[in-house]
Amino acid sequence: MEKELLKFITCGSVDDGKSTLIGHLLYDAKLIFADQERALELDSKVGATGGQIDYSLLLDGLMAEREQGITIDVAYRYFSTEKRSFIVADTPGHEEYTRNMAVGASFADLAVILVDAEKGVLPQTRRHTRICGLMGIRYFVFAVNKMDLVGYDKKTFDQIRKAIRSLMAEFEYEEVTILPVSATVGDNVTEPSKNMYWYQGRPLLSVLERSNAGSQSRSETDVFTMSVQRVCRPDHTFRGFQGQISTGRLSVGDQICVLPGMQQAGVSELYMTNEKREQVSAGEPVTICLDREIDVSRGDVLIKVSGGNKETQDGAADDQEIAGIHVTDTIDVNLLWMDEQPLVCGRNYHLQLASSLVPVTVTRIHYGVDVNTGEHTQQENAVCNDLVNCRLHTGNPIAVSLFERNKDMGAFIMIDRVTHATSACGTVQKIHSQGSNIFWQELDISREMRENALGQKAKTIWFTGLSGSGKSTIANVLEKKLHAMGCHTMLLDGDNIRMGLCKDLGFTESDRVENIRRIAEVAHLMNEAGLIVLCSFISPIARDRKNARSIIGEDFVEVFVDTPLEECERRDVKGLYKKARAGKIPNFTGISSPFEAPKSPEIHVKTMEEEPSACADRILAFLKQKEESENAR
Repeated sequence: MEKELLKFITCGSVDDGKSTLIGHLLYDAKLIFADQERALELDSKVGATGGQIDYSLLLDGLMAEREQGITIDVAYRYFSTEKRSFIVADTPGHEEYTRNMAVGASFADLAVILVDAEKGVLPQTRRHTRICGLMGIRYFVFAVNKMDLVGYDKKTFDQIRKAIRSLMAEFEYEEVTILPVSATVGDNVTEPSKNMYWYQGRPLLSVLERSNAGSQSRSETDVFTMSVQRVCRPDHTFRGFQGQISTGRLSVGDQICVLPGMQQAGVSELYMTNEKREQVSAGEPVTICLDREIDVSRGDVLIKVSGGNKETQDGAADDQEIAGIHVTDTIDVNLLWMDEQPLVCGRNYHLQLASSLVPVTVTRIHYGVDVNTGEHTQQENAVCNDLVNCRLHTGNPIAVSLFERNKDMGAFIMIDRVTHATSACGTVQKIHSQGSNIFWQELDISREMRENALGQKAKTIWFTGLSGSGKSTIANVLEKKLHAMGCHTMLLDGDNIRMGLCKDLGFTESDRVENIRRIAEVAHLMNEAGLIVLCSFISPIARDRKNARSIIGEDFVEVFVDTPLEECERRDVKGLYKKARAGKIPNFTGISSPFEAPKSPEIHVKTMEEEPSACADRILAFLKQKEESENAR
């Protein structure tokens, strides 16, 4: 009979003894090979333990970890006892490696959280507990470690146990076990401790073997759901859809619905590797063949439906929901921010949920969560390791579930579109259906027809540079030249826009992001009308300009108006630099706020070397060459 598998994580604050505890457990339970035991004994003699066995070396494999005596990366270990099989993720306690801890928590069913008996419950202990809760862990074991250093004092343990109970009162959980241990000595690790006769509970290994965690991590009684990871088409005779089943069972002959497209088909064949099956169930990797050709792609979600389901036969319900899976573009989420760059409303990222990857924007931060108290705090942005609740808007409708109902379809990561680093991980807490009822209206008069009527190709020419660099001057000269050529144009200038469209925005980072987004959307609409749009804005942040480019599309032309800061200050047409230097204008670009110069703009002009008219002529020459190149295709 196959042993039940438990996946668990060890976490807690710095130097609480996580690696030592698991290493001692493996050593005492005879779960390591003889050569590993001998190597451990030899390595310990040259370490910092005075010749005593350093059990942490069984898990800390990186050279930097051994040199510093800390855990940096997540260490995974598989082991098995007579009663159960285990996979443990030993995670770092340092705050700077919190993202690594979150990765380990995302795979686990149970958390072993260590607490130093000398220090008690620390902020990092609370942070890790909250992250485990965020990741859906409902089974907790708190190991109060280093009891030998407090003389195995029961009163000390009772005080810490009371603090833990108070902390856990804020969370939903299935089981909480609190036990005293000494990872170095081995008390209550695999065998009951003789030094703590007053503790009548089980040792750690027995607690793990008997825990209910993992036994119901994938329910076969739920409706079948699966995210498509790959479309398999080795030749024209075969087309299958591959993935790992999230919930439920599926049999040959069942009807499935594809989200977000809402198309239906019957299951004609099922394969597990190359073996043909009549039925498959939760947790298994499968290939599904359908009885008719429908549009299914990577990222789509397959859901089992009853043959007489009128809701899906007619297309969709009003909020497009089947078996707890919704199709929407607006969700409220709990988020752990892991990027060194702060989270700012209006910024664009990629959202990876199951196997789907879509653009996403943070539109609102509802509140932050205080790590120590759990209280909600008002926040306009989030920095590394912050926990926040916010609203996300996806570029395309996606299939999504509440995290508490379906972990696979309710957990996600956010990826920086520029660096491709993981910026955040989170869980879906609320789903808004109104976004799925909004559709783009196709019009009879197309953009191309408007361009032909005006006799021009629509473009957005985006001028970026410091205040006083000459952006507006060059844009104004260029518009006059275009107008003399019979072109239809519109010039959008920073101050003019802030007097109307963006009158409600200030100059905080999030407001600046929103300012550029609105301008880009307006320019895009004007391009749809066939106009040539000239945008003159400081737009100091590279990712915001990249977002503007993605909104406007291939007709975006970036012009970097390059003027040294000293020259801009000398000109100081509006007296802004003088006020900024005096501290009267906060967040002023070039003085108290950065300007990220474009690395590869379409056009780079230097106003110290060229007159505005010459700069405009260079832009006209570029536009003419670009149009000729497009016409030649």
